[in-house]
Amino acid sequence: MSTAPAAQTTMPESQTKPEIRVYNTLSKTKEPFIPLRAPKVGIYLCGPTVYAESHIGHMVGPVIFDTVKRYLRYSGFDVTLVVNITDVDDKLINKSVERGIPMSQIAVEMTADYLANLKELGVNQIDYLPRATDHMPQIVSFIQTLEEKGHAYAVDGDVFFDVMKDPNYGQLSNRSVDAQQGEGGGAAAKKRSPGDFALWKSAKGDEIAWDSPWGKGRPGWHIECSAMSHEILGDTFDIHGGGLDLMFPHHENERAQSSCCHGAPMVKYWMHNGLMRAGEKGKVGGKSDREATAETSAEEAAAGKISRSKGAGGLSTLIRHHTGERIRFFLLRTHYRSTIVYGEEGLEEAGTSLEAFYRLFDRFDEITSSIPGVSFYELQPATSRVAGEFDPAGDELLTEIHGIRQRFLAAMDDDFNTGLAISALFDSIRVLNRHIDAHQLTAASDPAQAATTSLVKAATVIRELAGTLGLFAKPPIAAGGGNEADAQLLDDVMHLLIDLRKEARERKDYATGDAIRNRLTELGVALLDKKEGTSWERTS
Repeated sequence: MSTAPAAQTTMPESQTKPEIRVYNTLSKTKEPFIPLRAPKVGIYLCGPTVYAESHIGHMVGPVIFDTVKRYLRYSGFDVTLVVNITDVDDKLINKSVERGIPMSQIAVEMTADYLANLKELGVNQIDYLPRATDHMPQIVSFIQTLEEKGHAYAVDGDVFFDVMKDPNYGQLSNRSVDAQQGEGGGAAAKKRSPGDFALWKSAKGDEIAWDSPWGKGRPGWHIECSAMSHEILGDTFDIHGGGLDLMFPHHENERAQSSCCHGAPMVKYWMHNGLMRAGEKGKVGGKSDREATAETSAEEAAAGKISRSKGAGGLSTLIRHHTGERIRFFLLRTHYRSTIVYGEEGLEEAGTSLEAFYRLFDRFDEITSSIPGVSFYELQPATSRVAGEFDPAGDELLTEIHGIRQRFLAAMDDDFNTGLAISALFDSIRVLNRHIDAHQLTAASDPAQAATTSLVKAATVIRELAGTLGLFAKPPIAAGGGNEADAQLLDDVMHLLIDLRKEARERKDYATGDAIRNRLTELGVALLDKKEGTSWERTS
């Protein structure tokens, strides 16, 4: 770069210490964000049950918490983000029977689909993706501890959590014990209280099962997340995320069994994102991927699920039509605790908004075309808020950009308000275009003039802020996709399947490994096992 940025002065760290506030569902208030072991931060997000293709509703939590991690890291924290994969469940078992293939094969296929979609939406901040089936020893040990402490009881091979033994049960969802309702069916007759919930379910027939002190069976839903989060993040961690539909019973039960097992609070901050609805009604994907409750609202009861052709499934097709960046932008335009109204019109509006940014970036690239190594996507912005502080030194453009940066940071500090943050970024379009017009900047302009130098600095700040939202990391792919983009996506998905097959074989789960190979063969893809590794090629 041949031009020097406008004069700037790095601010003392004491003046830039972030004062982030987080809305805690448990306290129902915004609280100062003070990590348990600063600067380290542990975040656990409930991931999908991998029995079917991902739909856009599955992306809400990952995009939000990918952004939360980005911003906390930018603010000086060392963040670990965990997103679990539930790969054993009634829905998986039913799908296995329906398709006549092993449950593990379905889980592998749908996990690959989920991960490929995450990548397209720029979700790349996840540190751990634990799977329930890999944590059976930890799950069994967890249940044993609860039983030894008197919080759980076994009946005919099933094990239940006794909600009456937890005086704090119901605090997260603000429900009394009398208002609780657990599993029905045959399990109801075994329980001491209607609100008791299953920790271990005895095997039925020849369904998949694991050995345990109570006989062959499999874990209940809630215990899986408690065991996996504890294994990676410890007795108490900073943030537990998930959709509002998971607050009860899932998170309430997680909180109860974890605090009773370890004698300490499970989580300091409970963060729940709003749900996505089709039009004005109807959660995308339904009440929950797990179980409905007697507390379903009248609105939810009256609303129908969005059809798969409208977004609740086949997300890869939606991404090809709209691009991953547009979908991410669409999800972040709304504050994470608000309802996201899904529809084609909203996605098209998001695309129109992005085009305004893209036109500005093209204009910037034209002006800086004579400066080696300077285009918008090659700018090297600050990676922390401390390093990004600067003194405008009286420069008119940089003074406005400094104000935009301050508004952006204030919005994100206030419970990660991405909607207001994006509004601040929109102001930069007007400000930069006005500067370009006022100084008549073009490709023929002197790259060393102050107006160009200020423009480069301002654009660098915009890229810095957008990076905390996971936006504008690379040049856009046109809506509708392209051959190169599709080829790259296919190669990425294939390597995910190759890795999952390798992991299955290392676990001596040869049935799943063979199932992956056989299914790919049916689809016209051959896996080539060589000394240096496995590659793939089309056969049709």
